[in-house]
Amino acid sequence: MIKILFVCHGNICRSPMAEFVMKDLVRRVGREKDFLIESAATSREELGNDMHYGTRTKLREMLIPFSRRSARQITASDYERYDYLVAMDEENVYYMNRLWSLDRKHKIVKLLSYAGKNRDIADPWYTGNFDQTYDDILLGCSAFLEAIFHSGKSTSKRI
Repeated sequence: MIKILFVCHGNICRSPMAEFVMKDLVRRVGREKDFLIESAATSREELGNDMHYGTRTKLREMLIPFSRRSARQITASDYERYDYLVAMDEENVYYMNRLWSLDRKHKIVKLLSYAGKNRDIADPWYTGNFDQTYDDILLGCSAFLEAIFHSGKSTSKRI
């Protein structure tokens, strides 16, 4: 099983959007049983809260299924539990490295790096632009899934 944890600041906008977009992508290729896909925050600010209404609205608009959830913070044990720790921005990477005493197994990566982009995914909490966030997340998740399928960790269908 391939275990992925998407990480953003509060775990109510970007990382849960990435979680459900990626779940939808793997579902569409019939591979949901091969993946554990979850999300978490680097901060404690939104602990226990469900997704931001803007995230829910965008997922509904794109016909991506999602469920009610509660924001949670990354934990020390997450480093060993997941194969990929996927950050939405450079600040997330910084806090992830602080918690896990640097990335000795090279699991931490920014999502858009899979799409060949060296930039952050803007936080729609501040920008209000859930459309742009969705576009970036879809681009990153699609490229990420292709990378997994071509890495030898998975040997089945391509998207």
